[in-house]
Amino acid sequence: MKKWITATAVIAATTIALAQQTQKQYEPPNPAGAGQTLLAQFTGAWDVVKSFFPSNGNQIVTKGTCRQYMIQDGKFLQSDFTFFNPDATRSTGTGISGFDSKTSRFTTVWFDSRQTTMSIRQSDGTFDGKNIVLWSTPLDPERPGRKTVVRAHLEEGGRLLLYRHFLINEKAEERMIFEMRMTRK
Repeated sequence: MKKWITATAVIAATTIALAQQTQKQYEPPNPAGAGQTLLAQFTGAWDVVKSFFPSNGNQIVTKGTCRQYMIQDGKFLQSDFTFFNPDATRSTGTGISGFDSKTSRFTTVWFDSRQTTMSIRQSDGTFDGKNIVLWSTPLDPERPGRKTVVRAHLEEGGRLLLYRHFLINEKAEERMIFEMRMTRK
Protein backbone atom coordinates (compact mmCIF):
# COMPACT_ATOMS: atom_id res chain seq x y z
CA MET A 1 0.00 0.00 0.00
CA LYS A 2 2.87 2.37 0.86
CA LYS A 3 4.47 1.68 -2.53
CA TRP A 4 1.15 2.41 -4.26
CA ILE A 5 0.72 5.72 -2.37
CA THR A 6 4.33 6.69 -3.10
CA ALA A 7 3.97 5.81 -6.79
CA THR A 8 0.68 7.75 -7.01
CA ALA A 9 2.28 10.79 -5.35
CA VAL A 10 5.25 10.66 -7.75
CA ILE A 11 2.93 10.38 -10.76
CA ALA A 12 0.78 13.28 -9.49
CA ALA A 13 3.84 15.48 -8.86
CA THR A 14 5.25 14.64 -12.30
CA THR A 15 1.90 15.36 -13.98
CA ILE A 16 1.64 18.73 -12.24
CA ALA A 17 5.22 19.63 -13.19
CA LEU A 18 4.60 18.69 -16.83
CA ALA A 19 1.32 20.63 -16.91
CA GLN A 20 3.10 23.72 -15.60
CA GLN A 21 5.93 23.27 -18.05
CA THR A 22 3.44 22.79 -20.88
CA GLN A 23 1.53 25.94 -19.84
CA LYS A 24 4.74 27.99 -19.94
CA GLN A 25 5.67 26.49 -23.30
CA TYR A 26 2.18 26.93 -24.74
CA GLU A 27 1.64 30.45 -23.39
CA PRO A 28 5.03 31.87 -22.46
CA PRO A 29 4.82 34.95 -20.24
CA ASN A 30 5.69 38.24 -21.88
CA PRO A 31 6.75 41.51 -20.31
CA ALA A 32 4.86 44.80 -20.36
CA GLY A 33 5.60 46.96 -23.39
CA ALA A 34 5.30 50.49 -24.72
CA GLY A 35 1.50 50.33 -24.55
CA GLN A 36 1.56 49.65 -20.81
CA THR A 37 3.81 52.71 -20.40
CA LEU A 38 1.10 54.85 -21.99
CA LEU A 39 -1.75 53.13 -20.14
CA ALA A 40 0.04 53.74 -16.82
CA GLN A 41 -0.08 57.47 -17.59
CA PHE A 42 -3.90 57.20 -17.55
CA THR A 43 -3.99 56.08 -13.90
CA GLY A 44 -5.59 58.30 -11.28
CA ALA A 45 -8.87 60.02 -10.49
CA TRP A 46 -10.63 61.97 -13.24
CA ASP A 47 -13.62 64.28 -13.67
CA VAL A 48 -15.50 63.31 -16.84
CA VAL A 49 -17.66 65.33 -19.22
CA LYS A 50 -19.28 63.09 -21.82
CA SER A 51 -20.98 64.75 -24.78
CA PHE A 52 -23.28 62.59 -26.91
CA PHE A 53 -24.05 63.84 -30.41
CA PRO A 54 -27.32 62.30 -31.72
CA SER A 55 -27.90 62.27 -35.47
CA ASN A 56 -30.87 64.59 -34.87
CA GLY A 57 -31.20 67.11 -32.08
CA ASN A 58 -28.95 68.77 -29.56
CA GLN A 59 -25.93 67.27 -27.90
CA ILE A 60 -26.51 65.66 -24.50
CA VAL A 61 -23.92 66.35 -21.81
CA THR A 62 -23.39 63.99 -18.89
CA LYS A 63 -20.91 64.51 -16.08
CA GLY A 64 -19.15 61.77 -14.20
CA THR A 65 -16.05 60.51 -12.48
CA CYS A 66 -13.52 57.84 -13.28
CA ARG A 67 -10.82 56.02 -11.36
CA GLN A 68 -8.18 54.23 -13.44
CA TYR A 69 -5.52 51.87 -12.14
CA MET A 70 -3.14 49.21 -13.42
CA ILE A 71 -3.96 45.56 -12.59
CA GLN A 72 -2.39 42.13 -13.19
CA ASP A 73 1.18 43.20 -12.39
CA GLY A 74 0.92 46.38 -14.47
CA LYS A 75 -0.23 44.70 -17.65
CA PHE A 76 -3.82 46.02 -17.88
CA LEU A 77 -5.63 49.27 -17.12
CA GLN A 78 -8.98 49.06 -15.34
CA SER A 79 -11.27 52.08 -15.68
CA ASP A 80 -14.26 52.41 -13.32
CA PHE A 81 -16.76 55.10 -14.38
CA THR A 82 -19.79 56.60 -12.66
CA PHE A 83 -22.05 58.85 -14.74
CA PHE A 84 -24.61 61.26 -13.28
CA ASN A 85 -27.36 61.17 -15.88
CA PRO A 86 -29.54 64.18 -16.77
CA ASP A 87 -32.62 62.36 -15.34
CA ALA A 88 -30.93 62.25 -11.86
CA THR A 89 -30.03 58.55 -12.14
CA ARG A 90 -26.56 57.08 -12.10
CA SER A 91 -24.98 54.54 -14.39
CA THR A 92 -21.65 52.79 -14.11
CA GLY A 93 -19.23 51.25 -16.55
CA THR A 94 -15.97 49.35 -16.51
CA GLY A 95 -13.29 49.19 -19.13
CA ILE A 96 -10.30 46.86 -19.28
CA SER A 97 -7.49 47.89 -21.63
CA GLY A 98 -4.42 45.89 -22.53
CA PHE A 99 -1.50 45.95 -24.94
CA ASP A 100 0.10 42.88 -26.46
CA SER A 101 3.79 43.71 -26.88
CA LYS A 102 4.19 40.82 -29.39
CA THR A 103 1.60 42.21 -31.84
CA SER A 104 1.62 45.91 -30.84
CA ARG A 105 -2.17 45.70 -30.51
CA PHE A 106 -4.37 47.29 -27.90
CA THR A 107 -7.55 45.46 -26.94
CA THR A 108 -10.32 46.92 -24.79
CA VAL A 109 -13.43 45.42 -23.28
CA TRP A 110 -16.29 47.59 -22.01
CA PHE A 111 -19.39 46.68 -20.02
CA ASP A 112 -21.84 48.88 -18.14
CA SER A 113 -24.99 48.97 -16.04
CA ARG A 114 -27.15 50.13 -18.96
CA GLN A 115 -26.96 46.97 -21.07
CA THR A 116 -26.23 43.26 -20.88
CA THR A 117 -23.78 43.37 -23.78
CA MET A 118 -20.04 43.84 -23.94
CA SER A 119 -18.06 45.91 -26.40
CA ILE A 120 -14.66 44.84 -27.70
CA ARG A 121 -12.31 47.02 -29.70
CA GLN A 122 -8.83 46.40 -31.03
CA SER A 123 -6.09 48.44 -32.67
CA ASP A 124 -4.59 47.49 -36.01
CA GLY A 125 -1.04 46.93 -34.71
CA THR A 126 0.37 50.39 -35.39
CA PHE A 127 1.22 52.40 -32.27
CA ASP A 128 3.06 55.73 -32.25
CA GLY A 129 3.59 55.79 -28.47
CA LYS A 130 1.00 58.55 -27.88
CA ASN A 131 -2.31 57.75 -29.59
CA ILE A 132 -4.60 54.77 -29.14
CA VAL A 133 -6.83 53.97 -32.13
CA LEU A 134 -9.36 51.17 -31.61
CA TRP A 135 -11.67 49.60 -34.19
CA SER A 136 -14.92 47.82 -33.37
CA THR A 137 -14.45 44.07 -33.24
CA PRO A 138 -17.58 42.00 -33.84
CA LEU A 139 -18.12 39.02 -31.58
CA ASP A 140 -20.51 37.53 -34.11
CA PRO A 141 -19.16 37.76 -37.69
CA GLU A 142 -22.64 36.93 -39.02
CA ARG A 143 -23.96 40.17 -37.43
CA PRO A 144 -21.04 42.59 -37.28
CA GLY A 145 -23.11 45.58 -36.09
CA ARG A 146 -21.98 49.18 -36.39
CA LYS A 147 -18.50 49.98 -37.60
CA THR A 148 -16.82 52.42 -35.23
CA VAL A 149 -13.39 53.78 -34.35
CA VAL A 150 -12.21 55.29 -31.08
CA ARG A 151 -9.26 57.62 -30.70
CA ALA A 152 -7.70 58.49 -27.32
CA HIS A 153 -4.70 60.54 -26.27
CA LEU A 154 -3.42 62.79 -23.50
CA GLU A 155 -3.21 66.57 -23.81
CA GLU A 156 -2.07 69.45 -21.60
CA GLY A 157 0.91 67.55 -20.22
CA GLY A 158 -1.23 64.60 -19.13
CA ARG A 159 -3.89 66.68 -17.37
CA LEU A 160 -6.56 66.00 -20.05
CA LEU A 161 -7.45 62.61 -21.53
CA LEU A 162 -9.47 63.06 -24.71
CA TYR A 163 -11.53 60.08 -25.90
CA ARG A 164 -13.55 60.38 -29.14
CA HIS A 165 -15.87 57.73 -30.57
CA PHE A 166 -16.82 57.85 -34.28
CA LEU A 167 -19.44 55.97 -36.31
CA ILE A 168 -18.26 54.98 -39.81
CA ASN A 169 -20.91 54.85 -42.55
CA GLU A 170 -20.93 52.74 -45.71
CA LYS A 171 -18.98 55.50 -47.55
CA ALA A 172 -16.19 55.30 -44.90
CA GLU A 173 -17.17 58.75 -43.58
CA GLU A 174 -16.82 59.32 -39.85
CA ARG A 175 -19.34 61.06 -37.60
CA MET A 176 -18.50 61.72 -33.96
CA ILE A 177 -20.97 59.91 -31.70
CA PHE A 178 -19.55 61.01 -28.39
CA GLU A 179 -16.57 62.61 -26.76
CA MET A 180 -15.28 62.20 -23.23
CA ARG A 181 -13.09 64.93 -21.83
CA MET A 182 -11.43 63.57 -18.73
CA THR A 183 -9.65 66.08 -16.51
CA ARG A 184 -7.22 64.80 -13.89
CA LYS A 185 -8.30 65.62 -10.33
